[in-house]
Amino acid sequence: MGIPSQPFSLGTATCHLCIDMQRLFAEGTPWHVPWLAAVLPTIVEIAGRYARQTIFTRFTPPRRPEEAMGAWRDYYAAWPEMTLERLDEALLELVPPLSRLVPPAKVLDKGVNSAFSRPGFAAALKRRGIDTLVVTGGETDVCVLATVMAAIDHGFRIVLPTDALCSTQDSTHDALLQLYRQRFSHQVEATTTANLIDRWRC
Repeated sequence: MGIPSQPFSLGTATCHLCIDMQRLFAEGTPWHVPWLAAVLPTIVEIAGRYARQTIFTRFTPPRRPEEAMGAWRDYYAAWPEMTLERLDEALLELVPPLSRLVPPAKVLDKGVNSAFSRPGFAAALKRRGIDTLVVTGGETDVCVLATVMAAIDHGFRIVLPTDALCSTQDSTHDALLQLYRQRFSHQVEATTTANLIDRWRC
Protein backbone atom coordinates (compact mmCIF):
# COMPACT_ATOMS: atom_id res chain seq x y z
CA MET A 1 0.00 0.00 0.00
CA GLY A 2 1.29 3.47 -0.84
CA ILE A 3 2.02 6.11 1.77
CA PRO A 4 0.23 9.44 1.19
CA SER A 5 2.66 12.10 0.03
CA GLN A 6 2.57 15.85 0.54
CA PRO A 7 0.39 17.85 -1.90
CA PHE A 8 2.18 18.71 -5.12
CA SER A 9 3.09 22.34 -5.67
CA LEU A 10 1.11 23.89 -8.51
CA GLY A 11 2.35 26.77 -10.62
CA THR A 12 3.68 27.54 -14.09
CA ALA A 13 4.92 23.96 -14.50
CA THR A 14 1.32 22.67 -14.28
CA CYS A 15 -0.94 21.85 -17.24
CA HIS A 16 -4.66 21.01 -17.16
CA LEU A 17 -5.40 17.98 -19.37
CA CYS A 18 -9.15 17.61 -19.85
CA ILE A 19 -10.13 14.26 -21.32
CA ASP A 20 -12.87 13.80 -23.95
CA MET A 21 -15.55 16.24 -22.79
CA GLN A 22 -17.33 15.94 -26.13
CA ARG A 23 -20.88 15.98 -27.40
CA LEU A 24 -20.24 12.32 -28.32
CA PHE A 25 -20.43 11.45 -24.63
CA ALA A 26 -22.76 14.23 -23.45
CA GLU A 27 -25.67 13.54 -25.79
CA GLY A 28 -27.93 10.56 -26.49
CA THR A 29 -25.46 8.28 -28.23
CA PRO A 30 -24.66 4.66 -27.30
CA TRP A 31 -21.60 6.08 -25.52
CA HIS A 32 -23.55 8.58 -23.40
CA VAL A 33 -21.97 9.24 -19.98
CA PRO A 34 -24.78 10.36 -17.64
CA TRP A 35 -22.41 11.80 -15.03
CA LEU A 36 -20.76 14.11 -17.57
CA ALA A 37 -23.40 16.81 -17.08
CA ALA A 38 -22.91 16.68 -13.30
CA VAL A 39 -19.17 17.33 -13.41
CA LEU A 40 -19.26 19.80 -16.31
CA PRO A 41 -19.68 22.95 -14.14
CA THR A 42 -16.65 21.95 -12.10
CA ILE A 43 -14.56 21.38 -15.22
CA VAL A 44 -15.72 24.71 -16.65
CA GLU A 45 -14.53 26.34 -13.42
CA ILE A 46 -11.04 24.84 -13.78
CA ALA A 47 -10.70 25.32 -17.54
CA GLY A 48 -12.07 28.86 -17.36
CA ARG A 49 -9.53 29.90 -14.74
CA TYR A 50 -6.60 28.19 -16.45
CA ALA A 51 -7.59 28.30 -20.14
CA ARG A 52 -4.04 29.08 -21.31
CA GLN A 53 -2.76 26.05 -19.40
CA THR A 54 -5.55 23.74 -20.68
CA ILE A 55 -5.43 21.04 -23.35
CA PHE A 56 -8.69 19.35 -24.30
CA THR A 57 -8.47 15.89 -25.83
CA ARG A 58 -11.06 14.59 -28.28
CA PHE A 59 -11.63 10.92 -28.97
CA THR A 60 -11.91 10.36 -32.73
CA PRO A 61 -13.18 7.00 -34.04
CA PRO A 62 -12.04 5.60 -37.40
CA ARG A 63 -14.15 6.09 -40.52
CA ARG A 64 -14.99 2.39 -40.65
CA PRO A 65 -14.11 -0.65 -38.49
CA GLU A 66 -11.56 -2.11 -40.91
CA GLU A 67 -9.47 1.07 -40.67
CA ALA A 68 -8.85 0.46 -36.96
CA MET A 69 -5.73 -1.37 -35.78
CA GLY A 70 -5.59 -4.78 -34.12
CA ALA A 71 -8.19 -5.44 -31.44
CA TRP A 72 -9.73 -2.02 -32.10
CA ARG A 73 -11.04 -3.50 -35.34
CA ASP A 74 -13.11 -6.00 -33.36
CA TYR A 75 -14.19 -3.25 -30.99
CA TYR A 76 -15.63 -1.13 -33.79
CA ALA A 77 -17.17 -4.16 -35.44
CA ALA A 78 -19.28 -4.29 -32.28
CA TRP A 79 -19.96 -0.53 -32.44
CA PRO A 80 -20.27 0.21 -36.18
CA GLU A 81 -22.73 3.05 -35.52
CA MET A 82 -19.94 4.90 -33.70
CA THR A 83 -17.62 5.06 -36.71
CA LEU A 84 -17.34 8.24 -38.74
CA GLU A 85 -19.08 6.82 -41.80
CA ARG A 86 -22.27 6.65 -39.69
CA LEU A 87 -21.69 9.20 -36.95
CA ASP A 88 -22.55 12.91 -37.15
CA GLU A 89 -19.06 14.39 -36.96
CA ALA A 90 -20.39 17.42 -35.08
CA LEU A 91 -20.63 15.08 -32.09
CA LEU A 92 -16.83 14.99 -31.93
CA GLU A 93 -16.78 18.64 -30.85
CA LEU A 94 -16.26 19.72 -27.26
CA VAL A 95 -19.39 20.48 -25.27
CA PRO A 96 -20.29 24.18 -25.79
CA PRO A 97 -19.18 25.65 -22.44
CA LEU A 98 -15.70 24.25 -23.08
CA SER A 99 -15.48 24.83 -26.83
CA ARG A 100 -15.75 28.57 -26.18
CA LEU A 101 -12.41 28.42 -24.34
CA VAL A 102 -10.52 27.40 -27.53
CA PRO A 103 -8.38 29.42 -28.02
CA PRO A 104 -6.47 30.10 -25.79
CA ALA A 105 -7.00 26.49 -24.69
CA LYS A 106 -5.72 23.89 -27.15
CA VAL A 107 -7.21 20.69 -28.58
CA LEU A 108 -5.49 17.33 -29.04
CA ASP A 109 -7.22 14.64 -31.10
CA LYS A 110 -6.54 10.97 -30.37
CA GLY A 111 -7.79 7.73 -31.84
CA VAL A 112 -7.29 5.54 -28.77
CA ASN A 113 -7.69 5.88 -25.00
CA SER A 114 -4.50 7.63 -23.89
CA ALA A 115 -3.58 11.21 -24.73
CA PHE A 116 0.02 9.99 -24.80
CA SER A 117 -0.72 7.85 -27.86
CA ARG A 118 -0.02 11.00 -29.87
CA PRO A 119 3.66 10.86 -30.88
CA GLY A 120 5.72 13.57 -29.27
CA PHE A 121 3.04 14.71 -26.82
CA ALA A 122 5.06 13.96 -23.68
CA ALA A 123 8.18 15.57 -25.18
CA ALA A 124 6.20 18.69 -26.13
CA LEU A 125 4.95 19.07 -22.56
CA LYS A 126 8.45 18.66 -21.16
CA ARG A 127 9.84 21.27 -23.57
CA ARG A 128 7.35 23.68 -22.02
CA GLY A 129 8.71 22.83 -18.58
CA ILE A 130 5.56 20.96 -17.53
CA ASP A 131 6.08 18.44 -14.73
CA THR A 132 2.57 18.23 -13.25
CA LEU A 133 -0.75 17.42 -14.93
CA VAL A 134 -4.19 18.20 -13.56
CA VAL A 135 -6.40 15.57 -15.20
CA THR A 136 -10.17 15.95 -15.49
CA GLY A 137 -12.94 14.53 -17.69
CA GLY A 138 -13.96 11.00 -18.55
CA GLU A 139 -14.13 8.27 -18.29
CA THR A 140 -12.33 7.69 -14.99
CA ASP A 141 -11.87 4.00 -15.71
CA VAL A 142 -11.09 4.16 -19.46
CA CYS A 143 -9.47 7.17 -21.15
CA VAL A 144 -8.55 8.95 -17.91
CA LEU A 145 -7.03 5.74 -16.57
CA ALA A 146 -5.00 5.15 -19.75
CA THR A 147 -3.77 8.75 -19.78
CA VAL A 148 -2.85 8.79 -16.10
CA MET A 149 -0.89 5.54 -16.28
CA ALA A 150 1.00 6.70 -19.38
CA ALA A 151 1.72 10.05 -17.74
CA ILE A 152 3.15 8.29 -14.69
CA ASP A 153 5.45 6.26 -16.95
CA HIS A 154 6.64 9.52 -18.54
CA GLY A 155 7.48 10.91 -15.10
CA PHE A 156 4.68 13.45 -14.67
CA ARG A 157 3.04 14.06 -11.34
CA ILE A 158 -0.75 13.85 -11.46
CA VAL A 159 -3.42 15.82 -9.62
CA LEU A 160 -6.96 14.44 -9.89
CA PRO A 161 -9.83 16.69 -8.77
CA THR A 162 -12.24 13.84 -8.04
CA ASP A 163 -15.30 16.08 -8.44
CA ALA A 164 -14.21 16.76 -12.04
CA LEU A 165 -14.07 13.12 -13.16
CA CYS A 166 -16.93 11.00 -14.51
CA SER A 167 -17.76 7.49 -15.64
CA THR A 168 -20.76 5.42 -16.63
CA GLN A 169 -19.88 2.93 -13.87
CA ASP A 170 -19.92 4.16 -10.26
CA SER A 171 -18.26 1.00 -8.95
CA THR A 172 -15.20 1.18 -11.19
CA HIS A 173 -14.97 4.96 -10.81
CA ASP A 174 -14.78 4.52 -7.04
CA ALA A 175 -12.37 1.59 -7.35
CA LEU A 176 -9.98 3.64 -9.49
CA LEU A 177 -9.96 6.52 -7.02
CA GLN A 178 -9.14 4.05 -4.26
CA LEU A 179 -6.38 2.54 -6.40
CA TYR A 180 -4.78 5.96 -7.00
CA ARG A 181 -4.91 6.81 -3.30
CA GLN A 182 -3.56 3.48 -2.08
CA ARG A 183 -1.09 2.33 -4.72
CA PHE A 184 0.06 5.46 -6.58
CA SER A 185 0.02 8.06 -3.83
CA HIS A 186 3.61 9.19 -4.49
CA GLN A 187 2.73 10.08 -8.08
CA VAL A 188 -1.01 10.80 -7.97
CA GLU A 189 -2.87 13.15 -5.66
CA ALA A 190 -6.65 12.82 -5.45
CA THR A 191 -8.10 16.12 -4.26
CA THR A 192 -11.01 18.52 -4.82
CA THR A 193 -11.48 21.36 -7.26
CA ALA A 194 -11.70 23.85 -4.39
CA ASN A 195 -8.33 22.68 -3.03
CA LEU A 196 -6.80 22.74 -6.51
CA ILE A 197 -7.88 26.33 -7.16
CA ASP A 198 -6.68 27.41 -3.74
CA ARG A 199 -3.18 26.07 -4.47
CA TRP A 200 -2.67 26.75 -8.18
CA ARG A 201 -0.97 30.09 -8.71
CA CYS A 202 0.30 30.98 -12.16
